[in-house]
Amino acid sequence: MRLRVEFTTEPFDLDEAPRHAVVAREVVQAADLDRVDVGPFGNTAEGSAEAVLAAVGDLLKRTLDAGATRVSLQLNVVDEGEG
Repeated sequence: MRLRVEFTTEPFDLDEAPRHAVVAREVVQAADLDRVDVGPFGNTAEGSAEAVLAAVGDLLKRTLDAGATRVSLQLNVVDEGEG
């Protein structure tokens, strides 16, 4: 099974990336994922269910530890024919 996670961390800061946002980027870029798209208002990562679920667990722990007050995410099963 393949999964796609879309997530944001808050609070936002339009002038400078907050520490929790930098940590989120580091987590998904270091994970064993097939696709990672990091943007200022949302992030997407895709890969095997094992890799995505492991990355999400790490993402939640590390971004909260880095000062995030909210992490919003959406997790979808990806059709094997997509992407």
